[in-house]
Amino acid sequence: MTRKNESDDSRVILVFLDGVGIGEKDCVNNPFFKYGFNTFTNFFGELPSLENCHFEKNDKYLFPTDALLDVEGLPQSGTGQTSIFCGINAPKIINKHFGPYPYSTLVPYIESLNIFKSVNDIGLRPFFVNCYPKIFFDYIKSGKTRLSVTTLSCILSGIKLNKAADLHSGRGIAADITNERWKERLNYKIDIISPEKAAKRLLKIASKNHLTVFEYFLTDHLGHHREFENLEKTIRELDLFLSFLIENLDSKNFTLIVCSDHGNFEDLSIKTHTTNPTLTITAGKFAKELRESINSISDIKKGIMRALQNV
Repeated sequence: MTRKNESDDSRVILVFLDGVGIGEKDCVNNPFFKYGFNTFTNFFGELPSLENCHFEKNDKYLFPTDALLDVEGLPQSGTGQTSIFCGINAPKIINKHFGPYPYSTLVPYIESLNIFKSVNDIGLRPFFVNCYPKIFFDYIKSGKTRLSVTTLSCILSGIKLNKAADLHSGRGIAADITNERWKERLNYKIDIISPEKAAKRLLKIASKNHLTVFEYFLTDHLGHHREFENLEKTIRELDLFLSFLIENLDSKNFTLIVCSDHGNFEDLSIKTHTTNPTLTITAGKFAKELRESINSISDIKKGIMRALQNV
């Protein structure tokens, strides 16, 4: 492919939300209906549910995405994330949904097809914005290999994983958005920041890279463990973060995609994943093209690559 000038390159921000599906209109068990979510109501007019889940407003799109991929059983993180970040039907390859970590048979696919490598291979800059504490790097050094698809993709592709120093300097973002868990649970001397400041930081970082990926795991964590005392606070932080991103996105040069690997958070009546379609939001330069090309989670990588190449 012939590269355009650097100034003509599109830039994509991928916000991956672990375990967020589109569920029932349920004010008891669906946190989005119980607490409200301004990202949905302000930009699309209402909350998505299984009965009403296709929205288009002001060149922004919200729609359901298939995570079942014609394989029986509950979708899982290992195969779901491999499907998203590698553009393949991972559960079909191994004949089952598997997680939370990728099945060993899928590792060669992750090594050769992950989106970080694919972006790098066409001469563009990928960046994984999440920061990791020292305890994580100690875990890797110990020889243990149970890693998420994103971290494994970076390691196999030679993509730098951000450390505590990067979080302190503003070159990366904490997985919890605000740094609170780093401060309260890991005892790092670091300021807690607002969701809006974290989103502003993500936009600044994204301006220096072609693909910038942020991974948020607390939705799946809360879906499994149902920490109800933390639920409203967490959903408010995520809401503020996403709202700021969408509101301040440079739509002429940037494309934002928010996606997930399986349902979970949208139904707190159970501790397991769901068979619900996943939530996908697109906004910005190639929002419409992504909306038209994505039917299942295995379509997401291809859509992003086309956007990055201005195809």
